[in-house]
Amino acid sequence: MKNKFQVTEAELEVLKVIWKKKKTTSKEIVDELLYTTNWKSKTIQTLITRLVDKGALDVDKSSKKGYIYSPNVSEQEYKKVANESFINKLYNGSLNLMLSTFITDNQLSKQDINNLKNLLNEK
Repeated sequence: MKNKFQVTEAELEVLKVIWKKKKTTSKEIVDELLYTTNWKSKTIQTLITRLVDKGALDVDKSSKKGYIYSPNVSEQEYKKVANESFINKLYNGSLNLMLSTFITDNQLSKQDINNLKNLLNEK
């Protein structure tokens, strides 16, 4: 399961398209990414293949429209693992240190502060 989450930034862009569409063909993925990136069609196809090989995508080969791709990992699941990895790498696993650094290093509006207080109070 962990291997699914080890994706490159480029592979993540492909996943974002698939998360948005739920189920989609490679043509639809390529069309969207050709519009939003400067990648070639072959590059996008390679990224899709890598995601299938990593187990991050399921592929249905039975459709007459072409292969249908769907995510094998939800966006929320990916974010959870990515967040944990980020906190472990940069803050030695300390969420407190990460939040303290963020709050100290950034200007927070009163609305931001109130939202953070509300989130903490809910916990």
